[in-house]
This record gives sequence, C-alpha cells and structure tokens, in this order.
Amino acid sequence: MRKTAGAASDTQIVAANIDTVFICMSLNNDFNLRRLERYLSIAWDSGAVPVVVLTKSDLCEDIESRLKDTLSMAIGADVLVTTSTSDDGYLSVKGYISSGRTVAFIGSSGVGKSTLINRLVGKNVLDTNELRNDDKGRHTTTRRQLIVLPEGGAVIDTPGMRELGIISADLSKSFADIDRLASKCRFGDCTHKSEPGCAVKKAIQDGILLAERLESYNKLKKETKYDGLNSRLIEKEKINEMFSGFGGMKNARKFIKEKSRKK
Repeated sequence: MRKTAGAASDTQIVAANIDTVFICMSLNNDFNLRRLERYLSIAWDSGAVPVVVLTKSDLCEDIESRLKDTLSMAIGADVLVTTSTSDDGYLSVKGYISSGRTVAFIGSSGVGKSTLINRLVGKNVLDTNELRNDDKGRHTTTRRQLIVLPEGGAVIDTPGMRELGIISADLSKSFADIDRLASKCRFGDCTHKSEPGCAVKKAIQDGILLAERLESYNKLKKETKYDGLNSRLIEKEKINEMFSGFGGMKNARKFIKEKSRKK
C-alpha cells in the first residue's frame, strides 16, 4: 500500500495476497536509487518478497556499475537484469513464477512492466508505448490487471507511480546496513547526527556508507513518523498502529482472549 497522490493522507491498496513483488527500474534515464529505497521499504513491509528487476539493459552503457550500486543497497533482495530486445531477456523473471503463486509488478511509468508481462504470457495482452524523446517511457497502464499465465501462476500489472508516498515501511530490512552499524553506536538512542561514538557517521567518514543513504533513511523515518526511534521502537510503534482500533496491543490481546473464551 502507499499514500495516495497529492496532499491527502489516505491509503491506497496497490495489490494484496502477493508472494513476490517485482520492483522494476530501467537502466536508462529512469535509474534512481533513492526511489528504489522507497519501493523496497514498502515491499518488505507488505510481507511479500521483493525482487529488483533492472529493465532495458540494451539502453545502458555501464551495466556493471549500475548493477553494483543496486546490489549494495538492495540488501536481502535478488536483483535481475532484463531486456526486451532478445527472446530470452525475460527468462530470469519467469523462474520466480509457478502454479499457485501470485506476483505483482510495480515501478515508474514506462519502465517496461507491461512488456515483461507480455513476454511471460507469450502474446501481447497489454498495451505498450515507445520511449519519449528524453529516453523515458510513456505512461501506458491506467488500471490494475490480474492475468493468469498459461503455465500457472498469476501476475498483477499496476499503473506507473508518479508519486510514492509512504504510509508504513520496513526500514529494518531496506536499510539493514544502517541498522547493523547503528548497533555499534555508543548510545542506543543515537540519532547519527552529532553524538560521539556514532558508528554510522564513522562509516560515512571511512567511505563505507554513502551520506545520501543516511539522508534517505532519515527522510523515510520522518515521513513514516518514526523519526527519532531506533529499530526496536519502530517495530513497537508499527504494532501499536496495527492494533490502534483496539486502543493498542494490550487491549487487542485482551479482546482476542475474550473471544477465545466465548468460543
């Protein structure tokens, strides 16, 4: 799920009951690691397993460098490189789909989600568009569609997201590298700003961690209202939010116990 576009704070469900989320990002002008961090954060939070799919490798002059950058931050997620210009350019994706499993494709407009799905189906069931003059794809898919593949499994195609506002995120997985470093900080509630003995700031000074990644981490924590909380407190806050309708986790447990007693 994501925050609806615009100023409203409503939630939009993108897809449900998914086993795998394919996060598609093209290797041309659409390549954006900060955006990918956002996608990974909401994908991990959904309970599905994210897989990063780098599309349009035929339009990239330095695949190795961009793949290295992606692998360094897509911690715990597989990363695939695809192209639509060859008959076998999609086969790495096909290996993740089998009978009884549901997968969803998400990503910006024009990154090649519909083209990949057409290849998986074996025929053109979804409309596609050519690149614009600035080497970016055009917005083609306007509604979500579920397609059952001939060999089994179901695929959900989603419209390109111009905005990706976050309601809830699993930052402990999408930023596992920062979490590991934070465990070595002198203070348990270190904010990684000006405290002495900060392992995260030292990693930036030593060139182990990019300053931009910490900035993105802090930005997402603030956006999800987890600003100033460590990973343990973030999980506690998420649980409380989940059971807010019951007045918190404690009351939820009481409610469940009473329901069980009545049965």
